[in-house]
Amino acid sequence: MFRRTRQEVATPPLEETTTSGKGRPTPTRKEAEAAAKARAKPPRTRKEQAAAQRSARGESSQRVRQGMRNGEEKYLLPRDKGPMRRFIRDFVDSRFSFVELIIPLLVVTMILGYSGNDRLAGFGNALLFGSIALVIIDMLLLRFRLRRQLAARFPDQPIKGTTYYAVTRAMQMKFMRLPKPKVKIGQELPEHYR
Repeated sequence: MFRRTRQEVATPPLEETTTSGKGRPTPTRKEAEAAAKARAKPPRTRKEQAAAQRSARGESSQRVRQGMRNGEEKYLLPRDKGPMRRFIRDFVDSRFSFVELIIPLLVVTMILGYSGNDRLAGFGNALLFGSIALVIIDMLLLRFRLRRQLAARFPDQPIKGTTYYAVTRAMQMKFMRLPKPKVKIGQELPEHYR
């Protein structure tokens, strides 16, 4: 009685509509927030800051690496920039350091330690401790000579952090140092680095 009768309702044909989409799915809220945090977060280290500046300038990473190896001032990290740091690099590179012999001595010490002979193992241990003592003495001499040179060449600049910079460079094998050494062992250094 009160039932509705079914009437045939003609549905209009669907028209093909063209929508202009962005071509990618909409990011989720979590992804959008993570991207916003990443954009807003400043670089934490000097290395990240330098990389951000280089990418802002649009330079290729291969060119930047080559510039760092060659010691070009605009490609160096902030810790390596300046005439004082250039002098420290040259000062460390121009002297023979006992650290350069430490890797072969450690290999010999390891071979002697695993030889099975107690006398050879004892000699290897003595060689190890002697080489560590020589490295410490060498680093102390480096520190005192470097401070004297810095006081003579850069009298008006603070020398805070120079010892750490010099020791960390001296502790690296010569072929692994960045920027690459520009002076040979025993070479006379120029008077002015300004």
